[in-house]
Amino acid sequence: MEKLTRKYGLMTAICMVVGTVIGSGIFFKGQTMLERTGGNLPVGILAWAVTGIIMVACALQFSVMATKYQKVNGVVDYAEATCGKRYAYYLAWFLVNVYYPAMTSVLSWVSARYFGVIFGWDITGGEVMTLAGVFLIAVYTMNALAPKLAGKFQTSATFIKLVPIVLMAVVGTIVGFARGTLTYNFTHIASGSDSVSVGSGLFAGVVAAVFAYEGWICATSINAELKDPKKNLPLALIIGSIVVIIAYVLYNIGLAGGAKSDVLMTDDGVYVAFKNVFGAVGGTLLNICVVVSCLGTLNGLMMAETRGMYALAVRNEGPKPKLFSQVDEVTNMTTNSSVWGLLITVLWLLYFYGANLTSGWFGLFNFDSSELPIITIYAMYIPMFIVWMKKEKELSVFKRFVLPILAIIACAIMVFAAVYAHGILPFKNSETFSFPVLFYLIIFAVIMGIGVIFDVLKTKREKAPNKNND
Repeated sequence: MEKLTRKYGLMTAICMVVGTVIGSGIFFKGQTMLERTGGNLPVGILAWAVTGIIMVACALQFSVMATKYQKVNGVVDYAEATCGKRYAYYLAWFLVNVYYPAMTSVLSWVSARYFGVIFGWDITGGEVMTLAGVFLIAVYTMNALAPKLAGKFQTSATFIKLVPIVLMAVVGTIVGFARGTLTYNFTHIASGSDSVSVGSGLFAGVVAAVFAYEGWICATSINAELKDPKKNLPLALIIGSIVVIIAYVLYNIGLAGGAKSDVLMTDDGVYVAFKNVFGAVGGTLLNICVVVSCLGTLNGLMMAETRGMYALAVRNEGPKPKLFSQVDEVTNMTTNSSVWGLLITVLWLLYFYGANLTSGWFGLFNFDSSELPIITIYAMYIPMFIVWMKKEKELSVFKRFVLPILAIIACAIMVFAAVYAHGILPFKNSETFSFPVLFYLIIFAVIMGIGVIFDVLKTKREKAPNKNND
């Protein structure tokens, strides 16, 4: 049977980390951050840094795991090596049917949204939704038929999206100091903002930033196609995470040099800052870079999603293992797995549109599918870290206990932040009450229940004599 070849280098892996984390959030979370911190810029910058440290804590732990375990799909391999095959199966099932496709579908719409802004389209209108479908299929096609091209696109998009970030970080900071704007923002609280204590503002800021740091785990999905994965994957996780933190912090400092905090707290504050620093073309340049940035994130997520069913099938798990474990002999791509990934992603795009861009097609089951899967994915990491501490007795105290404990704390913060931001208790939305976290967990349970059915069927196949395990 054809197997995946090791066609990606360290740079592609780093760009998967950077490219899937840095999407549209870095450009438009500045307003939310200032609102949550009560207009206190230093606290907002600190919140960006603290949230980045949380991400690095998890990335460091996975980087150590990557030096010991490798098979076909990093995080699933780590789950199997620590918690066993059954746990790895359910983690992989969740990744391929909830986590990756939910985020991928939203990024297709976000990419189309910021493209539509350039032409003045309604962001919930037919033009944008059609373009979202085109972007989704185009990126899928590139990954399914030309995986090497997809890797090169990921690298190119990552460097392109860093252009406005680096320019604003450098030029905005220089201009801000020259005009006194940066000094003013660091020494004055934005006028008209609510009084918020440093402690509560910092926590609220972390909650606001947490979702802008999500997506780095996608890099582990190309483990089987990465050259020297035990060396390159850990390096990619660490270097990529550090690049993201530096980019977020320096960009937001530079942004503060372009406009005062009370301006940055408005809906068009980022555009005003770019215009003040780079002139009238700044706003258009920003929109173009945001589209490229989002497409890069979309591509990184699609690279992970198209390999999801393959990660299950090579373990003889899930539906039709022989079908989904096939690798195309010409493209060296998991073509059948890719088709499943596209189908599930389209269904999640339909859900996102109905739940978030309309009056709400699904009643109580309307929730933000781009953020709430964080609740379950980080919770599923925790047992892996606990077993790691029990199992890896030959490691140093730092690698065996300190890193996994820090990672567990980081995961707990991420889960709590998601619950805190969306609310597991009912809150009033127009004339109805909403339970977003609760009803997300119900959907999660249903999808995992379908996974249980396939698991039971697999067990029956294995027990049945002289049966085809197809």
